[in-house]
Amino acid sequence: MSLSGARYTSSTSISLADGWSFERLTPPSRLFGANGLRTGPDGRVYVAQVTGSQISALDVETGALETISAKGGDIIAPDDLAFGPDGNLYATEVMDGRVSVRGADGRSRVLRDDLPSANGITVHQGRLFINECRIGGRLMELDLAGGAPRILAEDLAMPNAMEVGPDGLLYYPVMGTNDIWRIHPDGGEPERVAGDLGVPDSVKFDAEGFIVSTQVHSGQVLRINPRNGDRTVLAQLEPGLDNCTFVGDRLFVSRFTGEITEILGGGETRTTLPGGLTWPLDLTVDAEGNLYVADGTFFYLLPRGGGLQTLGMLFTPNYPGFARSVQAVGGGEFIVGTASGTVVRWRPASQESEILAEGLDQVYGVAVAATGVIATADFGTGEVLLVRSGGQKEVAASGLSKPLGVAFAPDGTLLVSESGAGRVVAISGSKVEPVVDSLSDPQGILVRGGRLYIVDAGSKELISTDLSGNDRQTIAGNLPLGAPAGVIPKPLRGMQPFSGPQGPFAGIDAGPDGTLYVSADAEGSVLALTHAG
Repeated sequence: MSLSGARYTSSTSISLADGWSFERLTPPSRLFGANGLRTGPDGRVYVAQVTGSQISALDVETGALETISAKGGDIIAPDDLAFGPDGNLYATEVMDGRVSVRGADGRSRVLRDDLPSANGITVHQGRLFINECRIGGRLMELDLAGGAPRILAEDLAMPNAMEVGPDGLLYYPVMGTNDIWRIHPDGGEPERVAGDLGVPDSVKFDAEGFIVSTQVHSGQVLRINPRNGDRTVLAQLEPGLDNCTFVGDRLFVSRFTGEITEILGGGETRTTLPGGLTWPLDLTVDAEGNLYVADGTFFYLLPRGGGLQTLGMLFTPNYPGFARSVQAVGGGEFIVGTASGTVVRWRPASQESEILAEGLDQVYGVAVAATGVIATADFGTGEVLLVRSGGQKEVAASGLSKPLGVAFAPDGTLLVSESGAGRVVAISGSKVEPVVDSLSDPQGILVRGGRLYIVDAGSKELISTDLSGNDRQTIAGNLPLGAPAGVIPKPLRGMQPFSGPQGPFAGIDAGPDGTLYVSADAEGSVLALTHAG
């Protein structure tokens, strides 16, 4: 079988088997999320990317991006940033509970590693302040010489990105109580500044000394008078805003999707950097041929020929949680596996969710049998579980090596990709038998038309066999899957209460016309592969 070449815009060559073609349904993402923003001494906007696990610098005039701290580097899952007077870059690493500093020479070191959910950070007159975005979080000053932190406030309900105002007081939003507070950097009694907001997650100040704050739930950018709490809406954007920064008198805000937007006068906005998928994991197609994408904090409908339509996100009422895997089951319902260790039945139209199983370790693939039984792979325990009506759980297999994908064959046999063993196995009764081996890192699997399709993120291939593991074919090679060459990603431990550990999962599904859809996590896109026959 010969392979013919094809190109996509990230300049990586995809190899396709004869008769196959592909289309990218979403453009590659330029940023894998956009969280903390801070204007650097060079006038560029520095962007922390939690799920992308890197820091980039954006030139707002040219749109040029430079990677400052790469994925696989010393700084893991950065959430917020601040610069010291000497040019040192400080970053909170929310999933590892650390604060690190990156010097002008590019070297990084850890200042502290005992700060659960370390998030908001700012520097004032050479003093470093951070907080912990968790229930019971603390606000504190860190000793740059390594001494014990000085606690300013504690038992806070998820504080976030903060800043010292022109009055010399430290202002911080508290997401869990939906308000903004201030305190003297030397300590004292905190004072509530404004409440009943749209879940504020950042505070900065404009040239006139007014608070500017992004609202993650409402999508509003607010300007708040710190003297009396009066507010005006500078812009109404989509939910999922994260942070903001000024470049001179120009205001820029970030969104979880990787979008950077400039806020203009009169409620007008301008996209500086378009957003996209930040970490496409699983995807599913319903009986009508509609394609849905689980992108962690977002869940999208992706109509053919159209753009992404948000059906839910992390702050939508009754959103199931950080979504790793999904299967449409009809009637606008989905079975979702989450990074919180749950399997959930979710109805986005009515914002209803029902937990079917909980207390699992690391849920990945989900599949629903014709009988209605749900199968799911628990990567952490090495088990494959069956969830029956009423939430009854049954261990179908144990002792597997990092199971990820699950799928049912027409006869009810359960197939599982064992990423740690490099194989796909069949589970029937108490038997676990290999079907396909000599794989690198098999993840999503699919059974359609008597064929088994396997997304191998290690070899970056889409592979097809019959259900006995014979007639093995490589449909596509050099797919944008997994980490870049030479990069070994550091584990993402997750961020409570939003998610447990976060790891890669490249899903696959098929439409009624036989089109194969693959989530390409390396570039943040969805690929559609079709055969001429």
